[in-house]
Amino acid sequence: MTERKKQSTVYPLRMPSSLKQAVREVSRRDGTSINQFVNTAVAEKLSAMRTAEFFAERGSQADIDAARRLLRRPGGQPPDPSDRLDDPEV
Repeated sequence: MTERKKQSTVYPLRMPSSLKQAVREVSRRDGTSINQFVNTAVAEKLSAMRTAEFFAERGSQADIDAARRLLRRPGGQPPDPSDRLDDPEV
């Protein structure tokens, strides 16, 4: 089995000196390189943006009236007092 090498490219990044100093301090404290810190920060930001897009897309497909009907249906145990909602619409 052959191992695949991770592809990477060099990207000259410009950032304010104050930001670079803060990154240097945090990465040193965490025991990582500035490069690793920046890569992780970019990956986290991309993940957060993709997650927000996913939930926005899913939310746009939601049938709120169907969800309310489901929540109003009779049967089962009454909700625990800590689970009650103050919203009269639900």
